[in-house]
Amino acid sequence: MYTKLKAGIKLYLHYIAISLRCSMQYKVSFILMVTGRFLVSFNGILGVYFMMSRFGHVQGYTFGEVLLCFSVIQMDFALAECIGGGFAMFSGIVRQGEFDRILLRPHSAVLQVLGSKFRIDRIGLILQAVVMFVYGIAISSIVWTTGRVITVVLMLVGGTALFIGFFWLRAAFTFFTMEGVEAFNILTYGAKEHGKYPVDIYGKKMLQVCTYIIPYTLIQYYPLQYLLGRTERWYYGLYPFGIAGTMLVCYGAWKFGMRHYQSAGS
Repeated sequence: MYTKLKAGIKLYLHYIAISLRCSMQYKVSFILMVTGRFLVSFNGILGVYFMMSRFGHVQGYTFGEVLLCFSVIQMDFALAECIGGGFAMFSGIVRQGEFDRILLRPHSAVLQVLGSKFRIDRIGLILQAVVMFVYGIAISSIVWTTGRVITVVLMLVGGTALFIGFFWLRAAFTFFTMEGVEAFNILTYGAKEHGKYPVDIYGKKMLQVCTYIIPYTLIQYYPLQYLLGRTERWYYGLYPFGIAGTMLVCYGAWKFGMRHYQSAGS
């Protein structure tokens, strides 16, 4: 088991190295692309800034607190696109017959799909989220403890896993449709956009939906309450571990789809 895991990690790192070498062949183009994504993504921040400058707060949340929430979700999504780009673009892999070749190789199909589309260009979005996060910390009054630092780490790891899981789930449906199911954008891009603000500002029913059906409150709303000192329930910071259940569902859907895959015919 350990040997297989070690070999899998080594293979994935090899995929990343290949992607980096390809990107660095055109250094100026790569730098301009990363810079462009870094600057364009600030449009979302401006929207938050103008609204907060007009109203002062949203449901009791200050600009710094909203910025922390916004930056964590943006970083989660950017990391998921970077690491899980193969699942995000899986319909193209299937239509071009690339997945048929993947199945012939003696390595995990999941690992090969992940490594096939490593989105290094998402570094611009990640850097922008880091800048927002640091600024949000600077203008907030968070009392940092070991528990809160661990909470931030879990929000990032759990959030990245959740968005990769959503991409993975969409990829599983692609086995039957051969096209990306646009409805799944509600789970990915929709969650990213709504995640700019703490979920409770949308009302109690939305909070329930985003807890029991689309569980991104586990990596956003609940740990954020502990992070901002709005609750003393320290275990809220451990809620991102609940994403493991979602990942199992996505894995089950993927295995079911693979069993029924009959080739794209390319």
